[in-house]
Order: sequence, then structure tokens, then C-alpha cells
Amino acid sequence: MDKDLSEGAMAMLPISIFGFRALWSPWFLLLIVVGIAFYFLLTMKWRHHFKDTEPVTPKQISFFLMGMILLYAVKGSPVDLLGHILFAVHMVQMAFLLLVIAPFIILGLPNWIWKKIFDVTILNKILGVLTKPLVALVVFSFMFSLYHYPLILDNVKLSPVLHTIFTVTLFIAALFFWWPITNSLNGQPKIVGLKKIGYVILSALLITPACALIIFVDVPVYETYSSGEAWLQAMALCVPANTLNSLAGLNISGPELFINTPTVYDQQLGGIIMKVFQEIVYVVVIGTEFLRWHKDEQKNADEITRKDLLERQKMYTHGL
Repeated sequence: MDKDLSEGAMAMLPISIFGFRALWSPWFLLLIVVGIAFYFLLTMKWRHHFKDTEPVTPKQISFFLMGMILLYAVKGSPVDLLGHILFAVHMVQMAFLLLVIAPFIILGLPNWIWKKIFDVTILNKILGVLTKPLVALVVFSFMFSLYHYPLILDNVKLSPVLHTIFTVTLFIAALFFWWPITNSLNGQPKIVGLKKIGYVILSALLITPACALIIFVDVPVYETYSSGEAWLQAMALCVPANTLNSLAGLNISGPELFINTPTVYDQQLGGIIMKVFQEIVYVVVIGTEFLRWHKDEQKNADEITRKDLLERQKMYTHGL
């Protein structure tokens, strides 16, 4: 097998060669389980230790659990390993992490928990600025574009520390972005109606240049997805060192040994996936806002009709 691989044979290798730990990230799974357990303890068993709380609703529980399950799916399951082999899968990860999981976490936490967070003076000052719609929009768009600039992404994927810092920072930026759209906390910035529609449309426009660069460039721009040496170093982010050392005899030289798709096509597909996924999510947001607007208009119309009928009834009664 070594001879065949060294001579350039393109037989596809299974990702199972990286082992159970790399495929399923048991430590990350444990972290998710602990996070879910803490959520239920805080919102149910320990809630009486805090003032001005309210019971967690089934809808909030559903949002939080779905967010945590998706978080493990994109960052702890084999999807995470595939994200180091296929750039398109990496973009699927980013799409779910930033556009689905972030708002689910916001919607999953009761308002009394968010209020406790904002009641911390230093946090209130910082978050008060970063959650303003315009600031949140610019910060999120800038962080997304910066993260996917080739030089930045390649360096981030070669350093576990930088990878953690950038991923967490980008996720927090996504929370800031979604906050004005999804929060229902009194006193916090909340945009509705045409402002919400304009907000998401502007966001779509702001990240378009980053996606367009990825989609329309006709050469591979990410070393960690095209250079065998850089890719192997990047794999250390999700594959234990002893597992990589044990695979040294296989002469693994890059992601081309696991896929038969040209690197540039995979790269372009990644840009398309992010842009299409974003458009779908934003259409859902806009559609939901239109439905809310229609419901409010119908309610107002029914109220006006009811008042009109009451007035006519009074006039008729007085006339008699």
C-alpha cells in the first residue's frame, strides 16, 4: 500500500483511519452533556436561588437542546473531521454555527438569565455597545470576512490556540448580530418590521464580497486545503498526535487521498453553500416578519371592525 501511495495512486482512503477519538470527539461530547445538565439545573432546580425568575418554557428548552445537538454535530461529530478535508464541509459548519446555532442559543435561554448577564456593570457597558444593531452588523460581517481571508484562515488552522480564539470570537460576534433580531428582553435593542428586513439584507450584502472571492477565484487559495504539508499540520487540530504519528507509514500527503473532487471546485462549492444557506435563513427571517406584520394588521383590522360595530349598535340603541 505504501508503494502504491508513494507512486501517486489515487485510491480513496476512509476517514475511519483517524480513529474513534478524532471522529466523535468524546471530550467535546462530555462538554455538551455537562452544558445541557447545567442548563436544566440552572433553569429548574436552582432557579429559586435567584430573584425575578420565571419557569423555562418548552419552546425555550427545544431551542436550547437543538442548538446544543447541532453544536456537537458540526464541531464534535465526523463532520468536524470532514471540515478539515473538504472546504465545502467547513462552510457548512460555519453556516450552522453562525446562522442557526447562535440564534437558537439566544432563544433557548430565559430572559431572566440574560438580565443577570446584563446586570453585571462591566458586561452591560461592553454589551450595550456591541449589541447595537449597526455595530453588531459591522462587527459580524468584518469578523466573518477576516476569518476567511486565506492568510488568516491558514494560520488559524495551524494553531490550536488561534483556532479556538477565532472560532469563539466569531460565534460571539454572531450572537451580537442575532441579538437585535431575536431577543425579547425589556430595554434591549430590538428591531422589527422594515428595519429588520433592511438589517438582514444589509448583512447579506456585506458578506457577499468574501463569498464572491471564494466562488469566482479559479485557483486554490487555502494552503491548508491544497498543500499536503500544511494540511497535515492542520489535521492536528482534530486528530490526536499519536494517531497522526501512527499513520506516518501511509505517506498521507493531503486531502486528495480522501476525495476525488478538484480542490478549486471544493473551494467554490464552499462559497456557494455559505451564500445560499445565508439567503435561505434570511428569507425565513423576512418571511416570519411578514407573517407577524400580517397577523398584527389583521388583528388591528378586526379590532377596528369590532369598535365600529359597537359604535353602530350604540347609535341604533339611542335612535330607538
